[in-house]
Amino acid sequence: MYFFLSNLSLVDICFTSTTVPKMLHNIWTQSKAITYAGCITQLYFFLFFVVTDDFLLAVMAYDHYVAICHPLPYTVFMNPQVCGWMVLACWIMSAFNSSLNSIMVLFLSFCTEAEIPHFFCELTHFVQLACSDTLINDIVIYFVTGIVGDVPFAGILYSYFKIVSSVLRMSSSQGKYKAFSICASHLSNGFLFYFTSLGVYLTAASTQSSQ
Repeated sequence: MYFFLSNLSLVDICFTSTTVPKMLHNIWTQSKAITYAGCITQLYFFLFFVVTDDFLLAVMAYDHYVAICHPLPYTVFMNPQVCGWMVLACWIMSAFNSSLNSIMVLFLSFCTEAEIPHFFCELTHFVQLACSDTLINDIVIYFVTGIVGDVPFAGILYSYFKIVSSVLRMSSSQGKYKAFSICASHLSNGFLFYFTSLGVYLTAASTQSSQ
């Protein structure tokens, strides 16, 4: 459990480090410019860490499900080797996703100067600035987003559905309190991650439509 939490903490630190330093530099220099190479680099690492965060939240939800619903065989199901492979799978799938999207962006042609209606190089806004055809990019973006976004989220919802069902069947109030205390930090992190992401993209979409 703490192994997953340490990985999630590391990813969260790296996740914010992909956008905050450049944003602070822009504020300090009063310049919003970013090079093409810098934008691609920021895009790659942002996608890498945000998808890793998403997968780790799903893995942690499954970990909590096993700990609460199957406490006796927990050490068998979630032994260090299994936990290591699960985290490694999260990193590998995230690297594949970010590499795929970044490489496909490299095949697009852009005009000499363009303005991204966002505070960082976000994928969909970046692709929309291309002067060449973006049909394949759009298909890949929606397909991959559906996989890396919906599948982990569905896994989290299913895990917590089983957890809540198991907790409600507990007769001890102390057991219920302990179960919910185990999930509290993960729930707060998950809500913060998903609702913040949703708020940022809805704000960006409304800003772009108004322009």
